[in-house]
Amino acid sequence: MISSFIITGFLGVGKTTLLLNTVKEYFKDRKIAIIVNEFGEVGVDGKVLKNVYSQVLEISEGCICCKLSQEFEKGVIEILQNYNPEIIFVETSGTSEPFPIFLSLQNLGMSVDGVICVIDTKNFDTYKEHSTAKYQIGGSNILVLNKIDLVDENTLKKVEEEVKQIKEKYNVKNVLTGQPIFKTYALYKTEFGKLPKEVFDGAYRIDEIIKIGNEGYESGHIIQDSFSEKIVYLPEDIEFKEIDRMLSNLPKNVYRVKGIVKTKDIPSPILINYSFGNLSYSELPDYKGSSFLVFIGSNIEAQKLIRLN
Repeated sequence: MISSFIITGFLGVGKTTLLLNTVKEYFKDRKIAIIVNEFGEVGVDGKVLKNVYSQVLEISEGCICCKLSQEFEKGVIEILQNYNPEIIFVETSGTSEPFPIFLSLQNLGMSVDGVICVIDTKNFDTYKEHSTAKYQIGGSNILVLNKIDLVDENTLKKVEEEVKQIKEKYNVKNVLTGQPIFKTYALYKTEFGKLPKEVFDGAYRIDEIIKIGNEGYESGHIIQDSFSEKIVYLPEDIEFKEIDRMLSNLPKNVYRVKGIVKTKDIPSPILINYSFGNLSYSELPDYKGSSFLVFIGSNIEAQKLIRLN
């Protein structure tokens, strides 16, 4: 499983700038693939990215989330086969919603580690009533108030409150259960689209997750892998409901969890992906190693991460 991020937002909000700054700052030594969706005949942002990175799939004359959904998935498969990236970034068109892309990436077996909506704080009033902008906010779990250097404090507070209200009203829901897809979300304030490292920590491939677990292995102990990561090894007689309960009640300073867990009531090992309060599982039948979770956050107290009784 490969990690991916979706970057969405209305026209001209600063998506490409955020993408350029992010990859240059945090992924200099990683193999990155960038997929750019452009609406119309001229893909300006795609051309900018082509001058910086080696692999860009630019889809023109349509929208990833509707007309080109099948072509989008074919393009992602081609990049996976020919380029073998560690992480994929998808920059959506300013006229499209992110949730169908989220579903497409999941259908391809990818881990969506964040749906990032960039919001133009200075010009929010000019487009906030557009339905696409509302569904872009509702379909994301990381909201970025960008260009805060161009507004005063009162305007910033006003936009923040309006964005929170839109998120609550348009938060994307499971059509079968009525429950939100993203139970919580993170909100950041930025200049020039410069996000903190924590947003992107824990973007791993499966082989990297397994390697972290194996390299730090020491049965029965909790190990600090670095300042921001701690590994917890779990007993293999644990039940799934205990894992679910534990991960549903994590402290707020834990913003990402990755790992592989064997439970006594599910036949196959489970790949865990927790991001900013949102939790997903998938089976990993061929895994033979130990059960472990990698917790990523700030000022984590290892002994308070899990409660199995």
